[in-house]
Amino acid sequence: MIRIGVIILPEQNWDTDRERWERAESYGFDHAWTYDHLAWRTLADGPWHATVPTLVAAALATSRIRLGTLVTTPNFRHPVPLAKDLMTLDVMSHGRLDLALGAGAPGYDAAVLGGEELSPANRHARFVEFRDLLDRLLSEAVTNWAGDWYSAVDARMIPGPAQRPRPPFLVAADGPRGMRLAASTARRPGDGWVTMGTRDRGLDEAAWWKDVARTASRMDATLEGAAWPYVRMLNMESGTATVSTLDHLRDRLGRAAELGFTDVTLAWPRKDQPFRADEALLDAIAAELPALRQMGPRAPGATACYVSRPPRGRSAG
Repeated sequence: MIRIGVIILPEQNWDTDRERWERAESYGFDHAWTYDHLAWRTLADGPWHATVPTLVAAALATSRIRLGTLVTTPNFRHPVPLAKDLMTLDVMSHGRLDLALGAGAPGYDAAVLGGEELSPANRHARFVEFRDLLDRLLSEAVTNWAGDWYSAVDARMIPGPAQRPRPPFLVAADGPRGMRLAASTARRPGDGWVTMGTRDRGLDEAAWWKDVARTASRMDATLEGAAWPYVRMLNMESGTATVSTLDHLRDRLGRAAELGFTDVTLAWPRKDQPFRADEALLDAIAAELPALRQMGPRAPGATACYVSRPPRGRSAG
């Protein structure tokens, strides 16, 4: 089975946006995400709301669908206040939070606080410590930390998140270092890896799938053929054209499943680019979701074997 999620950009005021999150749940999507940026690409000069408050509102308006950030980076966040926000969000959603994490690329989010531009090596080093400290903060009641990038002195996370020992982490990566980090992060069901498949944007369909296949192959090589019963999620909307028809989606799901992806995301249609499409497509997808999910991951005996994650919520540490 392949799980299907939807990305809802935080560009509408909640009075109107509430309906989209409620519809995402009523349609039957497995998870819903919002981009964690202060401003984003061509929409930078338009309305754009904060991520955690948006997800808190979504959590209070829904009851089943999992909710996530896609992706949270160190570019403008310190792990201590971030962990407190995420702890509260997980409690308020009754354990429905997924957290996608990335190193953070150059651009507005990286420059807005006025810091110096980091080299790729330093961005990766900062991200490793960001992940490690965030893991510790969300797993323990009190944390002390003295690192190269961050410090924490008696940082308290009480009562702790609803999901124990912490909400799932999905590491965003398309290169060798990031993939090794994703593999080392995935220690419990629900953890995993997320990718856009390529760093190039605006590719045609054929070129994009070639890049996705190469990226999936690199992850297979990183795992060295070991069975990895965790999440492999493909963001299907960031490198090529938006899903436009039900048959288009079926084709993409089949390709993603063949490459070993357990989860995919598609974008909530917008009237303009990016993600321009007819919202009526969501009604057609909802009617077919049970059948669409049956496009499961690759069969055992391939380079790696993947299994569906069990239901998650509260667990015993």
